[in-house]
Amino acid sequence: MRQRLSSGFRIGHFTDPGGETGCTVVLPPPGNVCSYDLRGSSPGSRELASLDLERRATEVHGVLLTGGSAFGLAAADGVMAWLEEHGIGYRTEIATIPIVPAAVIFDLGASKEHGRPGPKAGYAACQAAVEEPVPIGRVGAGTGATVGKWAGREYRSPGGLGLAVVEVNGVSLAALAVVNALGDVIASDGSVLAGTTAQNPTFQAPAEPTEATVTNTVLAVVTTSAALDKSQVRFLAARGSDGITKAVRPAHTRYDGDVVFAVAGPPAAGAPPANLDVLGLLAADAVAAAVRTAVRPA
Repeated sequence: MRQRLSSGFRIGHFTDPGGETGCTVVLPPPGNVCSYDLRGSSPGSRELASLDLERRATEVHGVLLTGGSAFGLAAADGVMAWLEEHGIGYRTEIATIPIVPAAVIFDLGASKEHGRPGPKAGYAACQAAVEEPVPIGRVGAGTGATVGKWAGREYRSPGGLGLAVVEVNGVSLAALAVVNALGDVIASDGSVLAGTTAQNPTFQAPAEPTEATVTNTVLAVVTTSAALDKSQVRFLAARGSDGITKAVRPAHTRYDGDVVFAVAGPPAAGAPPANLDVLGLLAADAVAAAVRTAVRPA
């Protein structure tokens, strides 16, 4: 199954052919506004501080989601190199500096090779970036993702990368999600789409973090063509985090590193003013749907 983000946004995947890992880059249109929402207690990230509301920066030049735990953040160097080569970034008298926030999932146990995306992987993802529909499922940053680890890592099920798109009154909103959760992925009717394979499980979080419980994360990117300022984009990211809560049980635990980015691209000519509360509802629904398609891409 293939999907796309909002108009003007490009997605590129790098999938390690043997390491059960990869990375995914989102290249937004110029003039965008970006912020984020962090709900997990165990995040791995880079360049988030500039997206805080009290910081001056609004525009980003790429958003990287990657496997490889903290090691995988090195893939952002490759994204920066590609953007610099193409003259994309914050222009100074000395150099053009791309701003590339990044967040990781822990997928080091997905294969014996323990693959770690590096600069070459980030660069390759940029080269592959297109605005057309892209593959979802076990690709890019979702390649080595797993879910349902709350009863023990040995009972995990495959996760993945999902996309969902919604539109209302000419304003489009889309969400991409990389699903590597501690919890199970839940359908809208409450049934389990993907989760623990333990027999007759009863949820009971461990008293202390262990290697099996601190290796989880859901990452998402919400995109829209609406005209929004930075505080409004931050609100949209928070509503996107609500979508994780709708589709993952349990969500946002002490053992997850959940991060949701929101990016508003320049609005299309003649687009009506956006209703932020409506967009917030759509963001939650889109992220929830993206989480579900990550484990059921068909």
